[in-house]
Amino acid sequence: MNKGDKPLIWFKSEIKTPPFSDKKRIEAGYYLRLLQNGHKLEMPHSKPLPDIGRGCHELRMKDKRTYWRIIYKVESDAILILDVFKKKTNKLSNKVIDRCTARIKLYKESIK
Repeated sequence: MNKGDKPLIWFKSEIKTPPFSDKKRIEAGYYLRLLQNGHKLEMPHSKPLPDIGRGCHELRMKDKRTYWRIIYKVESDAILILDVFKKKTNKLSNKVIDRCTARIKLYKESIK
């Protein structure tokens, strides 16, 4: 990590790395690195998720026939990786929204 880069904050033991192919693992790493360097990602790679909160987005990945989502939040001091899951429906479930908002709250409490 270079000086000035934002760290990626993963919620230890709560988020599992998806079984991406090597090519998609490299692609996901590339996009996460761009975020660390302060770049803003846009469609088709990233979509805002205001239902979760300000600064929340989904990184959209397709690997073979599976669609994956990496939910992240851009904070002033870090990039929070809130959830990773296989996309099964067009609508974001309340379960995912609740899990992500709880993790944001946990992070905010930890930095007080």
